[in-house]
Amino acid sequence: MTTTPSVATIGLDAAPSRLSTRLATRPEAQRVLDLARDTFIEGYRIDMAPLAARLGVDRTSVFRWVGNRDALLSEVLWSLAVPTLVQADRATEHQAGAERLADLLTTFTRDLIVADYFRAFLRREPARSLRLLTTADSPIQRRFVATVEWLVVRDLGPEPFGGTITPGELAYLLVRVSESLTYADLVTGDEPSPARARTAFRHLLRVD
Repeated sequence: MTTTPSVATIGLDAAPSRLSTRLATRPEAQRVLDLARDTFIEGYRIDMAPLAARLGVDRTSVFRWVGNRDALLSEVLWSLAVPTLVQADRATEHQAGAERLADLLTTFTRDLIVADYFRAFLRREPARSLRLLTTADSPIQRRFVATVEWLVVRDLGPEPFGGTITPGELAYLLVRVSESLTYADLVTGDEPSPARARTAFRHLLRVD
């Protein structure tokens, strides 16, 4: 049975990782991810040794199940991004076209900016967070771009703005805007601003 792509699934389908593939069939890997996710939401640093101790196994087992710390962090971060995207999509379902896409991305960006546990991670590990969230070294950016490209096609069609830009090119621009405004304090020292994000998205998407 084929699953219909959605805002919740398109990113993972576009950029699977070794760990994301294992999660579907290895319950021990899912146990580690669930505990790591809870730890992250509580505002604490994710470390392999404490996770292993809480699970009652040795550190080597945790590495064997989920890979290294960056791999685990990437999946934790994406597991939190997905429901945030879904929530933003549902909040804008009464809208259509470019206005819906602009407001969806604004809502998603705002929710990241105001999430205390997410800001705590950025402050605690700024270099690692930027590498995992904003570069192709981690699957997160590739998943985000793929998801936004899918949204562009859904909301603007396969030839946005009369074909003057491809869905993939527009998606990448929108993602980079989202990143630069969500992580403004780390990149430029400015305060992250949902209002500036809204203005930028609406300008890029030609929403009056």
